[in-house]
Amino acid sequence: MDDRIKSITSEMSAVATDVFASFGGLSVEQLNWKPSEKGWSVAQCLEHIILTNHEFDAEFAKIASGTRKNSFWENYSPLTGWGGRFLVNAVSTDSKKAKAPSKRIVPPSDLPDDIVKQFVDEIAEVNKKVEACAGADREKTVVTSPFLAIFTYRLDDAFTVLVEHTKRHIRQAKRVMETEGFPS
Repeated sequence: MDDRIKSITSEMSAVATDVFASFGGLSVEQLNWKPSEKGWSVAQCLEHIILTNHEFDAEFAKIASGTRKNSFWENYSPLTGWGGRFLVNAVSTDSKKAKAPSKRIVPPSDLPDDIVKQFVDEIAEVNKKVEACAGADREKTVVTSPFLAIFTYRLDDAFTVLVEHTKRHIRQAKRVMETEGFPS
């Protein structure tokens, strides 16, 4: 396994460790507490990451099996380089709030108290999927967004987005705990 894959899985494992340390001791009430009507709870931030990651399961499985080929659009899209840079920049900063691109990845309001364990388990599964894709050419393999079919980006950018999107929502979850009124 090359250094880039090790770096991605190491970062994701570090996030899972941080999530367990930061949120593992929270009560169901704390996990599901929302700072506002439209704001997300800690649990919703974690569930959103889980739901978003599952949107890529089929693509990662095809890439890992070696059966996936780029589509015509993925091979010739003039947006691929720009799309990857755009997504990486968008998820790497907290300066702009963004709506989830699909209702499929908007979590329900009340989630079970094992959401932290579910998240940690999900990260372990994601790491296995990333490792299984290690043989793919990350620059030539282009993926299409599961949320906007015109949007394409390189597999290497997809891995970066995976990490940065996860970190972004963990920072969001930590801000929830710092909000006035968070149950003690």
